[in-house]
Amino acid sequence: MRIQRYSIMLGLLASLCCVTAPAYAVSRDIIQLQTQVQALQDQMTHMQQSLDERMGVMKSLIDQDTDSINKATAAITSLQTSLQKQQADSGAHVDQLSGQLQALNDTLDELKARLEKVGKQLEDMQAAQQNLAAQQAPAQPAAPQAPPPDVLYNNALRDYNAGNNDLATQEFGQYIKAYPNTDLAGNCYFYVAEIEYRQGNYQQAAKDYDQVLQNFPSGNKAASAELKKGFAQIELGQKDEGIAELRHVVQRYPRSNEALQARERLQKLGVSATTARKTE
Repeated sequence: MRIQRYSIMLGLLASLCCVTAPAYAVSRDIIQLQTQVQALQDQMTHMQQSLDERMGVMKSLIDQDTDSINKATAAITSLQTSLQKQQADSGAHVDQLSGQLQALNDTLDELKARLEKVGKQLEDMQAAQQNLAAQQAPAQPAAPQAPPPDVLYNNALRDYNAGNNDLATQEFGQYIKAYPNTDLAGNCYFYVAEIEYRQGNYQQAAKDYDQVLQNFPSGNKAASAELKKGFAQIELGQKDEGIAELRHVVQRYPRSNEALQARERLQKLGVSATTARKTE
């Protein structure tokens, strides 16, 4: 009986050993698997943190770029607005600037002409006075003489610039009568025509501009006279003749201020600055 009992007990112990060994092996595998899973979770957590950091940096860069683009867009818009305003303002002041440039050029040309001829005019005046004194009889009163040419011209020009049109016209006419062959006589014709043009007397203005072109074609007022003659003809309804005059100004004085004004007027009339060639 005891032997049988011992045999049974040994069998049970053997069975227990057989069952315990595989269970212990399974437990180790589970622990290893759990360790690997934990390691993977740690790696995923680290990767998520790194990705979040990079996304934050990229978002910051995108925000900076967006801000820069908005600033650049605002600057471009402001610049376009400023350019449009300048273009509008420049279109309104073109005529005024052109007139000022013409006045400055006229004054400079007149100063040069006067400086070159002052010496000769003084000599001519002295000779004329001596001849007149020698020819006059002692009993006869001296005939009234015209003022010296430079004095008479300067007085007329001063009154013209001051807007004293009637007095300036009288003084310019007196200069033309007393000194008809000097270069400044052409200027006098021009300024008389300018006064007539301003007063709306385009017919007479065109005639006086033409006096400059016919009698003083190489004078310093030739370009301006031809330009304003074209303007006067257009005002008189002589559109074809006026356009021809303006085109001639562009052709003969291509780089002058008068050519610029002629091109602007032709553009407003909707015609080209040059005549189209006829096709055969």
